[in-house]
Amino acid sequence: MGKISTFIANARAEIHKVIFPTKVQVRQAFLAVILVVTVISIFLALVDLLMSSIISSVL
Repeated sequence: MGKISTFIANARAEIHKVIFPTKVQVRQAFLAVILVVTVISIFLALVDLLMSSIISSVL
């Protein structure tokens, strides 16, 4: 039983060291991810369109 209480005490000590992000930081990270995913999606769509038109003209 002593090991369990020590584990819980250590877990609580570690959780108090954690710095959780603020709402503003979460919102900024979310928007950054959405922006990057959108840009990469558009880039890949354009590359796909270009490659398919090249293949179509060759065949």
